[in-house]
Amino acid sequence: MTPAEFQAFTRVSRETLDGFATYRTLLLKWQAKINLVSAATVDDVWERHFADSAQLFRMLGDDFAHVADLGSGAGFPGLVLALMARDAGRKSMFHLVESDSRKAAFLIEVALALKLFNHNVHVHALRLEKMAEGKLAGTMGVVVARALAALPDLLAHAAPLLAPHGTCLFLKGTKADDEVAAAQRAGWRFEMTRHASRVAGGGAVLELAGISREAPLVAWPLRKL
Repeated sequence: MTPAEFQAFTRVSRETLDGFATYRTLLLKWQAKINLVSAATVDDVWERHFADSAQLFRMLGDDFAHVADLGSGAGFPGLVLALMARDAGRKSMFHLVESDSRKAAFLIEVALALKLFNHNVHVHALRLEKMAEGKLAGTMGVVVARALAALPDLLAHAAPLLAPHGTCLFLKGTKADDEVAAAQRAGWRFEMTRHASRVAGGGAVLELAGISREAPLVAWPLRKL
């Protein structure tokens, strides 16, 4: 995907497209020092990372105030969405949660370069468990994640952060249905809309609402009478 094709895909302004070009330049610079993305995807950042993340933007809605990106890594999808939100004039705060201090430093550098830092982006260099125990617990209108963990574990991290009626948007690969079944077996209950990915690869976006958890059923061993 070329920059022009990405702009057609997202309909962002020329100024924001230039911001994405700066983002890519910094990504490639840091990639030489730390492993931010798979080496196999470095040559196609525009589609494999930017467009893949950007497809969530139309699912966010117009009235979200706080969005958490769990295990943000190189900023996918949270930093991409923050840049698009500013382009659209939306006043939303994106909380990028990343426990790796080097990746958190990268996120801060990109956010500063794009003039997003402390404008509509906060970087939280801490573990997900600590985030869930802090003052932002129960305040997130949307929780997003990409390539972080299996769905049962993702829900365990996301649920404490969600505000009432909050939703989750998770980018998943070809085994998304298997992960949904595993989450249900683990006692998770939710309303789900499954969106086919708009980029190559056969993945899916899982849009989850009404999230709760029941105690999973335990199969007790049979006893002889």
